[in-house]
Amino acid sequence: LGHTPFGHTGEDALDDLMSPHGGFDHNAQAIRIVTELERHYADFDGLNLTWETLEGIAKHNGPVSSPLPYALSSYNEKHDLQLHTHASAEAQVAALADDIAYNNHDLHDGLRAGLFRDQEIEDLPIVREALAAVDQRYPTLDLYRRRHEALRRVFGAMVEDVITESRKCLNAGAFASVDDIRHFGAPVIQFSDEMVAALREIKCFLFKEMYRAPRVMEKRAEVTRIVEALFPYYLANPEELPARWQGDLASAKGQTGIARIVADYIAGMTDRFAMGAYSDLQAQGRLLKPQSPAAS
Repeated sequence: LGHTPFGHTGEDALDDLMSPHGGFDHNAQAIRIVTELERHYADFDGLNLTWETLEGIAKHNGPVSSPLPYALSSYNEKHDLQLHTHASAEAQVAALADDIAYNNHDLHDGLRAGLFRDQEIEDLPIVREALAAVDQRYPTLDLYRRRHEALRRVFGAMVEDVITESRKCLNAGAFASVDDIRHFGAPVIQFSDEMVAALREIKCFLFKEMYRAPRVMEKRAEVTRIVEALFPYYLANPEELPARWQGDLASAKGQTGIARIVADYIAGMTDRFAMGAYSDLQAQGRLLKPQSPAAS
C-alpha cells in the first residue's frame, strides 16, 4: 500500500528528498494510509483495522528500531504497536510469503524480459535441482514449459522448506501465547539455514543481472528524475495539489508539514499518473531544467 510510483526506485528518490523532513519509508507509509489517509467512513479516518493487523504491517521486516520513520512514529505515539518485539506468527507468514513471491517472480520476469537467459540460472541453487527433476520426467519439453515447470518447483521448494522449518521451531518452543512468540527474540516462521544460503545466492545473481542491469539502471535514472522534479514543484506550489489535499495543507505545520503532504500525494501516484503529471508540467515549461546525470 505504501509503495511509491516506480517501486523501490521511487521510494529511494522520495526518501532522499524527504531527508530534511523525517525521510520516507514505504512500510511506515502503509500505516499512514490505513490509519489516516483513507477517508471513507463517517466516524473515523483510516480503515479501522485491528491492532494485530497494524502490528503486522509495521513489523513486516521484524522489530523496528530507532530512529523511527515519521509516519510510523506519529501513529505509534497514539497507539503503541510494541515495535521492539516481533510480530505475530501470522504476520511473519505474510512477510515470508512476500519473500517467496518476489524471488520466484523476479526469476520469471528477468527471463521474460531477456535480462538473463535460462542457461544462466541453471547453476543456481534450488533452480539446479528443479531443472534436473523436470528434465528427468519430461526430457523433450520445450523451453517455455521447461522454465515454467522448473520455477513451479522452485516456488514449491521454498514453501515446503518454510513449513517444515517453522513447524520444528513452533514445536520446540512450546509457546503458550502470542506474546511468547513476540518476545521469542527471533522469528518463529523461518527458512532453514540451507535455504537462507541458497536464497542469498539467488538474490546476489538477481541484484547483478536484473536490479543493476544497464537498461534497468537507465530506467531507474529516468524515473528518479521524474520524482525529483515533481516533489520540489509541488512543494513550491502546494496550491496546485488537488482539492482533496487542500484541507490538510490548511492545517500543515511549517515546511515539514507541507512536505509530508506532498510526499503523501506523490507516493499515492501510479507510474502512469506520475509520468503524465511530469510530461504535462514539462510541456508547459513549468519544471526546472533537469540536471545532467553527471551533475546529479
